Amino acid sequence: QVQLVESGGGLAQPGGSLRLSCAASGIRFSTYTMAWYRQAPGKQRELVATITRGGSTNYADSVKGRFTISRDNAKNTVYLQMNSLRPDDTAGYYCNADHALFSLTYWGQGTQVTVSS
Repeated sequence: QVQLVESGGGLAQPGGSLRLSCAASGIRFSTYTMAWYRQAPGKQRELVATITRGGSTNYADSVKGRFTISRDNAKNTVYLQMNSLRPDDTAGYYCNADHALFSLTYWGQGTQVTVSS
């Protein structure tokens, strides 16, 4: 019923760029705060970036100035533009949709980002 499907991950070189996409279905997308999380091996899940339904954004300090989160409500899609990639950006990246008013949270299955020479 509800699906969040990430795409765009893959292998990038240090300093390179990737653009992740998360296509949502089964939710009224424009009413949800969207977020990207990541989890590297042996590490806890980390909140990377959020974008509210009003378009306000927040970023983890580790990605500020390098990553940009955006959303296209007409396409029910949230993006994460990742520039100046570093090896420590290597992780599984997960899309999250949250509707706090109704205590609704949904997760995608993730897309792998590997930054390596």
